Amino acid sequence: MFFTSSRRGARLARRLVVRRLEEWGIARDSDASQSLALIAGELAANAVSHGHVPGRHFHLRLSVQPPPGLDGRRAPASARIEVSDARDERRPVLRDQGDEAEGGRGLLLVDALASKWGVAERGVGKTVWCEYALASEECRSQQVTGDTGAGDA
Repeated sequence: MFFTSSRRGARLARRLVVRRLEEWGIARDSDASQSLALIAGELAANAVSHGHVPGRHFHLRLSVQPPPGLDGRRAPASARIEVSDARDERRPVLRDQGDEAEGGRGLLLVDALASKWGVAERGVGKTVWCEYALASEECRSQQVTGDTGAGDA
């Protein structure tokens, strides 16, 4: 889904993540929903702050899939968030910020909450992605699958 490269766009992206997760059976008040909302908010804010190109939007893709277990049983589900922007020269870097720094801690939060994260190149810009392992007790539905957001930024 596309959002304007503004603070409002980042806020709407975060809210969409919570809403879609709830539609897919992940409770709004669960640790997973709250963590994924925080991750989405940080990645969207970074796209607005560091990836903004006038006239271009950022793109958020959220997917939740239960990967098949090796023995045929259902394995824990995982969520993936991808945020794409139009600038490829400003790549995110995980930094240890001093106590006096007023910003720059967003990726530290993403790194602490996500199972893994990274950056992928695109034709125009970059995609910052992360994966989050969902505990089975956080999923109210037996069928936790979904995908939202298609297209390019």
